[in-house]
Amino acid sequence: MQPPQKLHLDLRDGLIVSWEDGRESHYPIPHLRRWSPSAEARKARESVARNPLAVLPSSAKSADELMAVSIERVGSYAVRIIFNDGHRTGLYSWEWLSQIDPATMKDASQ
Repeated sequence: MQPPQKLHLDLRDGLIVSWEDGRESHYPIPHLRRWSPSAEARKARESVARNPLAVLPSSAKSADELMAVSIERVGSYAVRIIFNDGHRTGLYSWEWLSQIDPATMKDASQ
């Protein structure tokens, strides 16, 4: 997958990605945190998929307090977003960002 033309991270509002095909995607910070590709976050999502009543580990930050601290490019294929709740292990590949685009996800609330 081609890298985006432009990335802009607003620490409170989210990530805006301008793709090669001209479309633009907006990812709110809570959405990015929820859909982190880290092993820990994937395991939590799988647990909820198997059992909707599963108790998820709580973040020290509410959605209103959650912010991005910084973004780092990882090679030519991904970015790492560091959040103010300490989460920093997810590598958001261009393909993963395309898959979790809130505008095109079937159920972005999960």
